[in-house]
Amino acid sequence: MVMQIRIYKIHAGRMDEWLAGWRRSIVPLRQKFGFEVVGAWVNRESNRFVWVLSLPASDDWDSRDEAYYASEERRALHSDPADCVADAETILAEPVARP
Repeated sequence: MVMQIRIYKIHAGRMDEWLAGWRRSIVPLRQKFGFEVVGAWVNRESNRFVWVLSLPASDDWDSRDEAYYASEERRALHSDPADCVADAETILAEPVARP
């Protein structure tokens, strides 16, 4: 299994707009392409939003991610929640077995 940690800086005053769009549009579409949303967290003081996506196999990540962004549904978002994101950092990671 591979996971991607996404850390977003949301434009000031737009966190609620981001969260609504993320819940309404991004999460269901990511799930349609086989991604699982493991969790999501907000730090309103710093306008940070952190979420973790996973896929069962790492060799599938790039192709599924490309298909997601190229999809008609993603391109058709009328008010793209990504417009609320000022900066983004993504990190691919694999789980470590517990001792």
